[in-house]
Amino acid sequence: MSLSKDLNHIEAWLRSSLKELGAPLQVRKEGENGIEVAGTKRVMQGKQEVDGFYFASTVRKPKDIRLYFFPIYTDPDLYELSEGLKKMLKGKSCFHIKQLDDDLKAELRDMLERGKKRYEEKGHI
Repeated sequence: MSLSKDLNHIEAWLRSSLKELGAPLQVRKEGENGIEVAGTKRVMQGKQEVDGFYFASTVRKPKDIRLYFFPIYTDPDLYELSEGLKKMLKGKSCFHIKQLDDDLKAELRDMLERGKKRYEEKGHI
């Protein structure tokens, strides 16, 4: 099992994983500080209509990469997090990722795919 504490590697892996989710998700913003992924259709998000329901984003910080994952906020019942991932969760939907191993990568990839599937079922994306 390979463990990476390299923030460049972690950030690149998260970007790639979010992009691989594909349609109906789109990259809304991408730059040196992170990436934002959202749906592609006009829907209600709360009390306002938006051009694509927010799904997830990353933000680079000096000591970690933050993954903001909205499906865990809207549908917390969908996720049973491992102890490792629970320790990274700060608040309801923000993961502070300082290191990744193969197990965490698999769990994160599953989490992202479940979120996409649930948002498709709900008509958010």
